Amino acid sequence: MNPLANELNTILKGTVADRLLSDLGRRYYFPKGIIAQSTEAKKAATLANGTIGMAYVGGKPLILSAIADNMASLTPEESVAYAPTAGIEKARTAWKNLMIQKNPSLDPAHISLPVVVPGLTSGLSCTADMFFEKGTGLLSSDPCWENYSLIFELRREANIIPIPFFSKGPGLDIEAIRSAVQQQAKSGSVRIIFNFPNNPSGYSPTVAEEEALVSIVRETADNGADVLVICDDAYFGLFYEDNISPESLFVRFANIHDRVLAIKIDGPIKEDYVWGLRMGFLTYASKNLNQTHHDALVKKLMGAIRGSVSSANTSAQHLMLKAMEDPRTPGEKANYRALLQRRYNLVKDFIKAHPNHPVLQPLPFNSGYFMCFHCKTDAETLRQELLTKHGIGVIALGEHCIRVAFSSIDEDKITAVYQKIYDVAAVAK
Repeated sequence: MNPLANELNTILKGTVADRLLSDLGRRYYFPKGIIAQSTEAKKAATLANGTIGMAYVGGKPLILSAIADNMASLTPEESVAYAPTAGIEKARTAWKNLMIQKNPSLDPAHISLPVVVPGLTSGLSCTADMFFEKGTGLLSSDPCWENYSLIFELRREANIIPIPFFSKGPGLDIEAIRSAVQQQAKSGSVRIIFNFPNNPSGYSPTVAEEEALVSIVRETADNGADVLVICDDAYFGLFYEDNISPESLFVRFANIHDRVLAIKIDGPIKEDYVWGLRMGFLTYASKNLNQTHHDALVKKLMGAIRGSVSSANTSAQHLMLKAMEDPRTPGEKANYRALLQRRYNLVKDFIKAHPNHPVLQPLPFNSGYFMCFHCKTDAETLRQELLTKHGIGVIALGEHCIRVAFSSIDEDKITAVYQKIYDVAAVAK
C-alpha cells in the first residue's frame, strides 16, 4: 500500500470511518505530485508558473470567443437539463466528423460513434474498469502522467510496467519498447498506453518511430497475442516539427489486425483550450468489429458511466457544439497554436544554445505543453529552491525529473526563466 495511504489510515485509526472503510477506501490517497505542487506554485510563483498544463497569456487562460460569448446565453435545456448517458447525439456525431477531418486516413466504418465522458480522466477510468483487474499489466512510458497510478494501480490493482521510452539518443528507445511488448505477450495479451504528445516529456514519435511502433503491435498480434492499445490523445494536434505525423496513432491501429482493439480517448479540453469544461470522448475500433459489436461495447461503457458519474456535463457539450459551429474558431485555434509554437521554439533555441549543462539533461521534446529535464541532483530540492527563492514554479517528478510547462509562461519571460533554472541548478550540484 502506498505510504501516503498508510499515513492517512493511521490518522483515522480507531475512528468510525476507519472501521467502515472498504479495501479501496484504504488504498486511496492524494499524491504529493502535480496538483499539490501546482497549488504551492499559485501562491509563490511570482515570476513564472510553469506547473500547470494550460495555456496562459498575461496571467489569464486562453479562451475561444464562442465559449466566452455563449457562457451566459445557454437555454435551460442547454445548461441544466440532464444529458444522455452516452452524451448528446449531435455532439457525438460532430466530434466523429471532426475526428475524421483531422485524421483523413481514418475509415469511419471501422470506428464506433464516440461516447462523451466527463473529462479524459473519466475515459481512462472507464477503460480501466472494463479491461483491467487485479494483476493485469499495463505497459506505459517512463516517465508517464502520475494519474495513471491512481487510475489503474490504486483503483483496479493492475500493474503499471514502466518502459524507459528514451535512451541516450534523440528519440524513442524502440528496442526497449519492443522488448517490453514481447515479454508481456508471453502471457497471451498485451495492454499498452500511448500518450502522445507525452505528458510529462512533450514528445511525439517521428514518422519513422511511428512505423516501428505499428510494426511491433502488428507482429505481436500476428504471433497470437491480443493487444489493447489505448491512445491517450489529450494533447493531440500540438505538433511542432515536420517529421511528426499529423494524424493520431489510433488511425494506424483502428484496422490493423483482428487481435488488436484500439481505444482513442481525446476531447476539446486541451485541443480547444477549455480545460475546466471536463468533457472528453472515447472511441473504439478493431478490424473485425461491426456496428453490432460497437453498440455492445458502447452499452458496456454506458454502464460504467452510469454507475460512476451518471452522465457528462450538459452545458459543456452545447458550448463545444457552438464553438465547432462558430466561424471564428478555426482562426483563433490557429493563432493559439502559433503562440505555443513560438514558446516551444524559444525553449528549443535556449537549450540548443546552452549544451552540456552539469546538472540538467533535457529529455527529447517536440510537441505538447511541456518539456522535462533529467536532474542529476534531487529534483524536489531544486523545485523548492526555484519556487521559494526565485518565484519560478516547476514540477518535480520522482527523484530526478523536472517538468516545465512552457505553455503557461509568456514569451517575453521564457528565456529569462530558463536561464534562471539553469543557473540555480548549476549551483545546486
